[in-house]
Amino acid sequence: MAELTFTYGTMAAGKSTLALQLCWQLREGRSGVALWTFGDRSDEGMVTSRIGIEAAAEAVAPGGSLEQQVEDLVARGVKILVIDEAQFASVEQIDELARVVDERGIDVHAFGLGADFLLNVFPASARLFAIADWSHELPLTSSCWCGQKGRCNARVVNGVVAREGTQFVTGDVSEGAVHYQVLCRAHYRRGQLSAEG
Repeated sequence: MAELTFTYGTMAAGKSTLALQLCWQLREGRSGVALWTFGDRSDEGMVTSRIGIEAAAEAVAPGGSLEQQVEDLVARGVKILVIDEAQFASVEQIDELARVVDERGIDVHAFGLGADFLLNVFPASARLFAIADWSHELPLTSSCWCGQKGRCNARVVNGVVAREGTQFVTGDVSEGAVHYQVLCRAHYRRGQLSAEG
């Protein structure tokens, strides 16, 4: 019986790396494995990992119907679908993916963030928490600069932790005026990005 699984964690916890590893391992033993992304940092049809591995993927636009993509999967004989950046999907798309599992018998492995930079759960992630057969937090969590477990994906704008802004930002924003930094809850609350302040 097919299942819908959701693997989540903070930024830099290894979600994309694990998605790529799973896809590679599954493809080694069989055909019929597809890789999707709802918005990779490369802004292309790729899944890329910060450690330097990558693979071509079908870029799926958040918000639209998945009907045509699903028909393409079925026509190609896909039995397993691996998805990166699932937090950027819409709730309706997550429901469509659940129907793919239930009605088409395709296993779906979704990877993504749980919460955004304001510590609000992404709508797609909330839906996955509610309806996935399995939800797993990655054990390889990122650490705050202080050494504590990093729970918070802080958006840093011009050296300051942002407290407002749009929830959805894709592309590589790891450097420059806008970037992300994983912080523990206490330092996120204080907006403290290092020991110096």
